[in-house]
Amino acid sequence: MMRKLFYLIAAFAVMLTQNVNAEGLSDYRMSVGDLIKIQVYGEDELSTEVRLSDAGTISYPFFGELQVLGMTTGGLSGLLTERLKDGYLVDPSVSVSVLEYREFFIDGAVKQPGGYAYQPGLTLQRAVSLAGGFSERASSSKFFVVREGSGSNKPSKISLTAPIQPGDVITIEESFF
Repeated sequence: MMRKLFYLIAAFAVMLTQNVNAEGLSDYRMSVGDLIKIQVYGEDELSTEVRLSDAGTISYPFFGELQVLGMTTGGLSGLLTERLKDGYLVDPSVSVSVLEYREFFIDGAVKQPGGYAYQPGLTLQRAVSLAGGFSERASSSKFFVVREGSGSNKPSKISLTAPIQPGDVITIEESFF
């Protein structure tokens, strides 16, 4: 019972701290495939839901195609606020949120390898559960991840409690004994 409570508290702590910087703002960097919602309060025609293109851009009224790859939701909100102030609206209030994160991928010794929808607070253990659990030959300690945008395609060893990010490629090795 206490062990389950510990895991529940640890998972909740990860969920609260993931992707939040010291100012309490999200430091999640948007990338290709994310679906975002832009809300301009009182201006329905400027509010939209849009998926980042394969070039990391979005199309937005008045401004056309905007490069948003790698931006945070707060950064995009600030950019749109400033640009809308410049001759379009007197005091715009812009909110940007991520509706759907891009997938993460899991392969190797799991029952259902493939791409899965990312959820904030996701750990390797939860990712394995989404993939149907470990196969009967799965290693109990050889788990690797390649992080999207890390600049390296070299797999890093991780633990079951490690946080998973959108775009991650996870490999669960097989055990021979």
